[in-house]
Amino acid sequence: MLKLLSSTAHTIHHANPSPRVGSNPVKTTLFKALSQLTGWNHELGRRRAFCSNQSDAAADPKSDASNPEASDTKSSSSVVVSTTTTSLDDYQTVIALPLPKKPLFPGFYMPIYVKDRKLIEALQESMRRQTPYAGAFLLKDDEASADSSSSSSTCETENVLEKFKGKELLNRMHEVGTLAQISSIQGEQVILIGRRRLRITDMVSEDPLSVKVEHIKNKAYDKDDDVIKATYFEVMSTLRDVLKTTSLWRDQHIGDFNYQHLADFGAGISSANKHENQGVLEELDVHKRLELALDLLKKEVEVNKIQASIAKTVEEKFSGERRQIVLKEQLKAIKKELGVETDSKSAFSEKFKERIEVNKDKIPKHVLKVIEEHLTKLQLLEPTSSEFDVTLNYLDWLTVLPWGNISDENFDVLKAEKILDEDHYGLSDVKERILEFIAVGSLRGTSQGKIICLSGPPGVGKTSIGRSIARALDRKFFRFSVGGLSDVAEINGHRRTYIGAIPGKLVQCLKTVGTENPIILIDEIDKLGKGHSGDPASALLEVMDPEQNANFRDHYLDVTIDLSKVLFVCTANVIDTIPKPLLDRMEVISLAGYITDEKLHIARDFLVKNTCRDCGIKPEQVDMSDAALLSLIENYCREAGTSAEGSTVLTDESATKTEQSEVVAEKVMIEESNLADYLGKPVFHSDKIYEKTPVGVVMGLAWTSMGGSTLYIETTFVEEVERKGRLRITGQLGSVMKESAQIAHTVARRIMLEKEPDNLFLANSKLHLHVPEGATPKDGPSAGCTMITSLLSLAMKKPVRKDLAMTGEVTLTGRILPIGGVKEKTIAARRSQVKMIIFPEANRKDFDELPENVKEGLDVHFVDEYEQIFELAFGLQFLITAEGARTVEHVSSLLMAEALAMREAMQEASALIDQLRLGTLWVRSKAAKRTSLLNVWFCTDSQELARAINSKTYPMEFSGVLMDIELLSSSFVFYYVSFIGRELNGIADALAKSALDSSVSTL
Repeated sequence: MLKLLSSTAHTIHHANPSPRVGSNPVKTTLFKALSQLTGWNHELGRRRAFCSNQSDAAADPKSDASNPEASDTKSSSSVVVSTTTTSLDDYQTVIALPLPKKPLFPGFYMPIYVKDRKLIEALQESMRRQTPYAGAFLLKDDEASADSSSSSSTCETENVLEKFKGKELLNRMHEVGTLAQISSIQGEQVILIGRRRLRITDMVSEDPLSVKVEHIKNKAYDKDDDVIKATYFEVMSTLRDVLKTTSLWRDQHIGDFNYQHLADFGAGISSANKHENQGVLEELDVHKRLELALDLLKKEVEVNKIQASIAKTVEEKFSGERRQIVLKEQLKAIKKELGVETDSKSAFSEKFKERIEVNKDKIPKHVLKVIEEHLTKLQLLEPTSSEFDVTLNYLDWLTVLPWGNISDENFDVLKAEKILDEDHYGLSDVKERILEFIAVGSLRGTSQGKIICLSGPPGVGKTSIGRSIARALDRKFFRFSVGGLSDVAEINGHRRTYIGAIPGKLVQCLKTVGTENPIILIDEIDKLGKGHSGDPASALLEVMDPEQNANFRDHYLDVTIDLSKVLFVCTANVIDTIPKPLLDRMEVISLAGYITDEKLHIARDFLVKNTCRDCGIKPEQVDMSDAALLSLIENYCREAGTSAEGSTVLTDESATKTEQSEVVAEKVMIEESNLADYLGKPVFHSDKIYEKTPVGVVMGLAWTSMGGSTLYIETTFVEEVERKGRLRITGQLGSVMKESAQIAHTVARRIMLEKEPDNLFLANSKLHLHVPEGATPKDGPSAGCTMITSLLSLAMKKPVRKDLAMTGEVTLTGRILPIGGVKEKTIAARRSQVKMIIFPEANRKDFDELPENVKEGLDVHFVDEYEQIFELAFGLQFLITAEGARTVEHVSSLLMAEALAMREAMQEASALIDQLRLGTLWVRSKAAKRTSLLNVWFCTDSQELARAINSKTYPMEFSGVLMDIELLSSSFVFYYVSFIGRELNGIADALAKSALDSSVSTL
């Protein structure tokens, strides 16, 4: 710590050195004479000042001739005359004191603390001997100074003296220092006053450290030199700028400074680091010393400007805020005196009290108690406190909720049916279930306690059905989506201690609708997330449990709320991802996709009109034919719902062409032929990959959250591996589907051993089974029967019908198990022009519940054993026995399949189909004893077969053949032939080898 030497202290220490800085001078006759000579008044000399006459010359007048400082001192306003006979030059050996932080400049004083008793005693002894001088030297950058960088300079001196001694301490000090007068010693505190510059030449003793010193003088300079003068005045000007920003120094202190004193003063008061100050101390060239001091002062000015700017900014900010507060308080007082407005706390309290007075009787007592407590708390809080805003928001939420406000419900079933029919086309099963729900509510007088979950693909109307239910019941409607929601606070609310806390979605809903019994639609409940903030699905368990939601507690409100009167409707694309405990609380209503006829009706009566309105097109400007709509549905919008259809049915290009039409009255007509001009090339193509099904390919059925689709199973031969038959599976199949393929391979090998024991194709072949669209993941067990049929088709070299599709899970014993998505799969089959579908017997009830327009035109067979699928897939089996005649019970269904195949060529077969469905066939033999067993399989035009037999175009001659030909219809002729004798196998082989039709084969 550096301080300036006052004029009083300076004169005292030169006139009569004493052990105390504040000692009074001796008022002798000589002292009075000297006082008159110098013009110094000891009564006025107590002001702090940097003494300009504290130079070496003042202490040693004999050096005036050789020292330039002496000449400068003579021009000073005061001259100090020392009464001691000892000159400062006589001090050639001094005690060395380390200074860790800053060098001591001549004219400044600095307190240090010394605990070393030997050093204290040595300093006290020097004062008793009237030689109170020591050397003060700055420490270099070393471990000692670095370790104590956070301590004060006085404490650091103490630490350094304790840590280092003798030569080691000497090596850590700069050579150039200051001769310091010991002003006083008070306990461990030693106050030093800088006198002149020194340089260490040698060490005398180690404890305490004493050194030999050389008194160094300033280099000679010309004080009239213009450059030095200019530098001096620049330093003086800069120093005045520095002094303006601090009250510690006064401008008049620097008025009579000579050149070297001004440089020392400028460096001493600056906040420069110790290396820069040491550089000024060591510089003996006065001009260079002035330049170094000028650099330090310039930096000091810039630092002071920045500090002043920061202080001004802070002061303006606080003064502006204080001014606003005062003005606001004055404005409030004026308004209160005039009666114009009350204070904010009173206004808020009145508003909250008015809210609770409206339905005070309906508000629960525990809620009313909490409101009153917080109203009292609000009056005690200051409006500027953060707690005031928290309490204000809390009261706002509590008082705005519809406590006890219940809207009247409408249980008119006929009105509800009308509303549902207005809003939705089709969906008869869904509407029926909703009407049943409303009817039950009518009998009970309330519809609470039910949670409905609408499950189905996107775009089928799940959300709009929720709105229709609200319309039918005359309830308020609120919807929020939980798709991707992972923060449980969105359901239960945030704690009030959090910044920006708000209640959960359910409380927000009650505030928005204003009733306690709205319909809340929770959308995308199957896409709930789960993160570090909790599990929202678990939070919904309490909300949707009728036994618990009467006492639902939101974390923000922290009071119980009755949610039992709320009707919850949830939507999901699939229910598999909904947690089981949550799913158990719901009544699931499945919505399948729309068939083409329903989509056509919806587009014509609803979507076209809405899209025209949204595009700003008048009905008389644009028209769209049914053929164009049908093409749009099949080629552009094949998904289960109608969302994409609504956005695609009319594009902005329609409006553009309408505007560009030269004749305003001209109507833009959208036909099937020009549909691609508006929508571009078709997005979808036919699901049927094959026009004619090859060997080893069978069509299956699948369904996803987007609806149903057809799925081909392809099997091909890779290589022959004797008795090491293997099956390779591709198509991005899941683990369940891969297991189904392995089961299918095993079952197919067993069936081949039963049907054709000599056919070892599956046992000796490496096969490859593939499911197309490999980029789409597939899984599920329902393709088992399709895979078996594909393997058997390849093994027997027999293709299946091209309009046949099947689905069903197969066990190792050949049992067919039920599957899901019957409606979706049926719709997908119709879209792919499938005429025959094979379903498991257990799914018959699901198919019977489908609308008639979905089942129309389909030949559906229900099976529980794979043997039945085998007969349906590969053709008709005619059994001829030696007994002569027997009834074949199952031939009616087989004839039905044959008739459907021929229906493609001749449309008149409808009457025959109805006849054959219930008919039976008698096969008679003219020579029963000579008849043997023959199983003939064929899938061909019966008329062609009849002509071939009658004209005997087969390549072999036969004798003794008796034919019993029965004409069943004028349009279609079925010939059932019984062959006699040993020629039987030959004729069968001939038929197989004939070129009548590639699909004729015999066993």
